[in-house]
Amino acid sequence: MRRLLLALSLSAGLASGASAQSAEIEANIAAQIQAFKADDFATAFTFASPNIQRLFGNPDNFGAMVRNGYPMVWRPSDVRFLELREVAGALWQKVMITDGDGAVHILDYQMIQQENGWKINGVQLLGRADPAA
Repeated sequence: MRRLLLALSLSAGLASGASAQSAEIEANIAAQIQAFKADDFATAFTFASPNIQRLFGNPDNFGAMVRNGYPMVWRPSDVRFLELREVAGALWQKVMITDGDGAVHILDYQMIQQENGWKINGVQLLGRADPAA
């Protein structure tokens, strides 16, 4: 009986940690999207990983890439967080974004933990989705 209680306690603790991790990741992505909606590319840039920051060099270059390559992220009408999963040791947060025209897009955000919290290390557009499905 003690082993069962210990196993249940351990499993509840791990689930609680995963839930907190998920909440932090979702908050990070949501805050970046809010910054994009306000055209505050300097703030949005702070949510990007050091690798992404090096790649684009400055907030203006980063903002131009998002406006041109990910307009649904720049001007979403709805954002919904789907599953957080581990793939080959990396954490990926799946997000469903509805753009201003009502088209639904599924994106995958790769997240990495840094000393100062979770950072977005890349985004993949997985495709469009049928909202009725």
